[in-house]
Amino acid sequence: MVILDTVEEDLISRVMAYLREHSPDEASLAEERLSCLRNFGAAISCFPSVRKSQELRGGLRVKGGIIASLGNFSPSARLLHTPTRIVATRGFLVAKTHAFSLLLMLTTEKPEFRKPLGRTIFSIICTLIAEDVYISCLDDPDFNDEKKDVLAEDLISLWDSGTDPRSIHHIPSLQALWAARHGAPPCFGTMDGSSELVRVSIDLDEDWQSFILDGISRDETRWALEEFLFGLSYEEIQEVRTRLKRFKVNAVDHEEVRSYLGRNPSFTMVKKNDPRGIYDFYVDRRDSAYFRAHTKSPGPKNTLEGLYLKYRIAAE
Repeated sequence: MVILDTVEEDLISRVMAYLREHSPDEASLAEERLSCLRNFGAAISCFPSVRKSQELRGGLRVKGGIIASLGNFSPSARLLHTPTRIVATRGFLVAKTHAFSLLLMLTTEKPEFRKPLGRTIFSIICTLIAEDVYISCLDDPDFNDEKKDVLAEDLISLWDSGTDPRSIHHIPSLQALWAARHGAPPCFGTMDGSSELVRVSIDLDEDWQSFILDGISRDETRWALEEFLFGLSYEEIQEVRTRLKRFKVNAVDHEEVRSYLGRNPSFTMVKKNDPRGIYDFYVDRRDSAYFRAHTKSPGPKNTLEGLYLKYRIAAE
């Protein structure tokens, strides 16, 4: 069943009690949106489970066949060949994000709701990110068949229920990474990234330290980390560094970066009051990485979150 879990329902109950008391009209709007979300989940559950085999006119559609074709899932051209349950469940996660973002918007004056609502939205974002990473892992020669089978089962569970069983292990680490980034906004300076890396890493656990020690000597990890820390694309970072060197400038601030580029940075700026911007920023970097991989252009071919999750999965 594609439903909200007990923690989410408890949070909704507390928020709705507050809205009914302080803003009945807004409470009605929220109730209507949540009712649509629950009905959507119930409707999705009527579609065949991705786990079940189905015989259609002598042909058998089996789970293994779907898993084998996962490499074709990401391109938009494959949309009409993707089982309804998978497409609809992804739509449910988007609708769920909108519903909880509405609750967050309607309770801005209540700090006690801000964190739990933000955590819920962030967990959905992590699920969407994890889906991307799991699919890429299935085509990664560094993962053995046993590991790929486990990841495939997690994907099937996600598409059947809207939840990722592996997320309980990875969401706290991604939350900590983003909290550290928020707590250490880029100061640009010499653009070498070392001060940002130190400020981010100091608040993270041994798992992150091991990931950095293992990968920081590789260009791929270093470039993805710089995009994450500075909020600029690899190409923009190289452009700013070239100008610093050309004009013998030792440091640069945020406003000067824009003047150096002659435009706004290409990646979405993440705002603390809208967690959805985290996913927008991730997708900007992911799509840039896909383009570089396809065109064999220099720069990172993965996002930092993707590299970090792959490292954690491989270490399990």
